[in-house]
Amino acid sequence: MRPRAHLLPAGSAALKRSALGALFLTVFIDLLGFGIVLPLLPRYADELHASGWQIGLLFASFSGMQFLFAPLWGRLSDRHGRRRLILLGLCGSTAAYLLFAFATSYALLLVSRLLAGVFAATIGTAQAYIADVTGETQRGRGMALIGAAFGIGFTFGPVLGWLTHDCLGAAWPGLTAAALSLTALVFAWRKLPEPERHASREPGRRFAGLAHVARHPRVILVVTLQFAATFAFAAFEGTLALLAKREYGLEFRGAGLLFTYIGFCLLIGQGMLVRRLMPRVGERAFARLGALCLGAGLVGIPLVGAGLGGVLPVLAVTVLGFAMLTPSLSSLLSLHTPEGMQGEVLGIGQSSLSLARILGPFLGNVLFARDAELPYWAAAAVMLVAAGLTLALPGRPSDS
Repeated sequence: MRPRAHLLPAGSAALKRSALGALFLTVFIDLLGFGIVLPLLPRYADELHASGWQIGLLFASFSGMQFLFAPLWGRLSDRHGRRRLILLGLCGSTAAYLLFAFATSYALLLVSRLLAGVFAATIGTAQAYIADVTGETQRGRGMALIGAAFGIGFTFGPVLGWLTHDCLGAAWPGLTAAALSLTALVFAWRKLPEPERHASREPGRRFAGLAHVARHPRVILVVTLQFAATFAFAAFEGTLALLAKREYGLEFRGAGLLFTYIGFCLLIGQGMLVRRLMPRVGERAFARLGALCLGAGLVGIPLVGAGLGGVLPVLAVTVLGFAMLTPSLSSLLSLHTPEGMQGEVLGIGQSSLSLARILGPFLGNVLFARDAELPYWAAAAVMLVAAGLTLALPGRPSDS
């Protein structure tokens, strides 16, 4: 049976909602696989006798490939179509998870993470797809779909990974993740159309997106704030498992449940609060409030002490701040980018996030080795500066 027509007609609100729903399900299914695999990496690497720096390299390799490839995939999607690049990314993710499932050496495990990072770099392309099918006031709400998909993936992925590992065997988390990416691939091939706004567009000149960012100080500010927020959150997230063990006595399974709680907070923040309120409040106000919440939460972590009951509300505030910031900044970046270079510029934004995900956990763990409170004070200081910078953020183009 041949797939349905792959072009999304312009001007139909119902069809655009359907396309956003298809994109959400595609990204969610794929990210569920990501959530399955990520918490198991240190355990698998340890079983393969990897050293500490080799385990760190496993995590950094994924973000490193995203840093390199996100602008490239975005640029290619500007030229050849969003749908093609999303399908290519899902094909690659399926192959990477299969390799992960059957990796019998550290080298194969590392190659699987490198491949996964290369093909997961199409998140910027998914954001460009959202830009193609949403108007100005709905852009932030659409961007929150990606965050909601991340939240669901991190809520249920670790639990599914633990269950498949303990009940079926060591290869099954990778096989399950591969099956989910393959399911997302088939679903996207059948249901995800190419936006007509993109299909009717002439490709721009090479590196036009990079030149656009370099020429506009406000766009540079948005990308800088994306980096700062993700750096601070990654420093917190990259040390949380150690803090959970030292301060709250949580071992592997308990730490996994704590990350599930964080994913649930992210899901509620972006899937409900942001999507409902941002069209009315606006991206700039949400970004300012998000920066303050993220900074306040980071300050609260070392202040609440060793009681798990006291830290859970603080973690919720921290995640809520991040949930408000990320779609707001992605939306502003898209709104201040011409249509012909959405993929490349949003890919540059994703590249900055990937760099932050490398540097944040690295610095966080260096500081944690000195004092368990230092990563959170340092991340809070970054967000204090970022909160001040949000005062210079541009609003929606129609507001100026």
